[in-house]
Amino acid sequence: MKKIKIEKNRRIAVLALLAAVAGGGYPLCAQTEAKPVEMRKLYITEYRDKMAGAWLGQMVGVEFGQLTEGLKSEIWSFDELPVWKPEKINAAFDNDDCCVEANFILTLDRRGIDVTCREAGIDFANLPTSFWGANFYGLDNLRSGIAGASSGHPRHHLSPDALDYQIESDFSGILSPGMPSRAIKLGEQFGRLVSYGDGLYAGQFIGAMYSAAYMEKDRVKVVEAALAAIPAKSRYAQMARDVLACYKGGSGHWGMSWHEAWKKMVDKYGKPDSPHFGKSETVVMAANLNGAMILIGYLWGEGDIEKTMKIATACGFDSDCNPSNALGILGCQLGAGAFDKKFTKDFDYSRKFNYSEYTWHGLLAACEKLTRDMLIAEGGKVVRDGTGEYFLIPVKAPTPSAYEDSLKPGKGGDERYTEEEMRQIRFLPVKKMGNPPQEKKVDGER
Repeated sequence: MKKIKIEKNRRIAVLALLAAVAGGGYPLCAQTEAKPVEMRKLYITEYRDKMAGAWLGQMVGVEFGQLTEGLKSEIWSFDELPVWKPEKINAAFDNDDCCVEANFILTLDRRGIDVTCREAGIDFANLPTSFWGANFYGLDNLRSGIAGASSGHPRHHLSPDALDYQIESDFSGILSPGMPSRAIKLGEQFGRLVSYGDGLYAGQFIGAMYSAAYMEKDRVKVVEAALAAIPAKSRYAQMARDVLACYKGGSGHWGMSWHEAWKKMVDKYGKPDSPHFGKSETVVMAANLNGAMILIGYLWGEGDIEKTMKIATACGFDSDCNPSNALGILGCQLGAGAFDKKFTKDFDYSRKFNYSEYTWHGLLAACEKLTRDMLIAEGGKVVRDGTGEYFLIPVKAPTPSAYEDSLKPGKGGDERYTEEEMRQIRFLPVKKMGNPPQEKKVDGER
């Protein structure tokens, strides 16, 4: 019976094939080729200009707002803001908004683009500093032997929804033009050292904004692209949707003024007793609230460098970090050539970013090398035509990290460094914010 049934099925299949050939078609059961992956083209010259613009925007933004940092939880008038001085930009080489990222890039450069969070934690723990906020807790956890991703887990961390990875995540998007999945992965590799939940998503969101900014001129679309890179039910995603709603209003028209949007975001995300606040020790350091200030500056800045910088600073709270993020993303869209000479004429190209070996040109070269490595790993290509060399970047929808809530954390936090790994960490925990780190004593040393 079984054999007869098989033979009958074969005859039916053959007849179907003959009928399809005679009719010029194919049988319904025939195998079809996979749909080719869409590719986007980015010429190397444009990439380099945008990458440099991203770094330049960060450096200008953070130093413009430096003197206002944390001084106001109210709106500053433009008349109260600092006056830009060309030499100020060189202070950014020592500013943690930039030099921590340079150290992350150094780790990727030395250990490769697939470095684990555990390995990255050893390098981070060896920075000769202490920091504040989420970075402080993450560093002390790592130096205490809590490894990798566990160092940012709420079991061991009092402020995992603070903005520290948000202000240090620019590198992840700068290295990932049109590749938001890489920005997400870099968050898993580096952001988890100090963050969890919204604190992590904040950095992945900023990274995805940079990734989109290479390819997209429309600022609203850049924000929408970044929303696709984080869990939709997270507080951070809700905040970004709220800011977009304030900006766009009804029927695609502008809604509120930036002052009105500021008040709405502060009322919802700036109250520690609000369910929208998350787990951050202070309002000034909260990722969700400061993320709203970044977006207000970026959207209402209308694509203008000075206006973006001033609005993001005038929003207050962490008012040096926020213009750094906002202007860095805009700088990626516009390119370095869009910055007036007053921002660059006193630039010290020989100076090195703190905690790293990179000068300006060395940093850009390292970024390009890593971008090429990531492009190939993502299935892209580097091609040359009569116009020049360009990246062919595969278009892939990002898959966000798993949803988690710092107020109701899931399992985890159990990773510990081995004795051998602990011998690679040079510094002891500092225990108290503001204390300088002490180097461990080596065997035989009193």
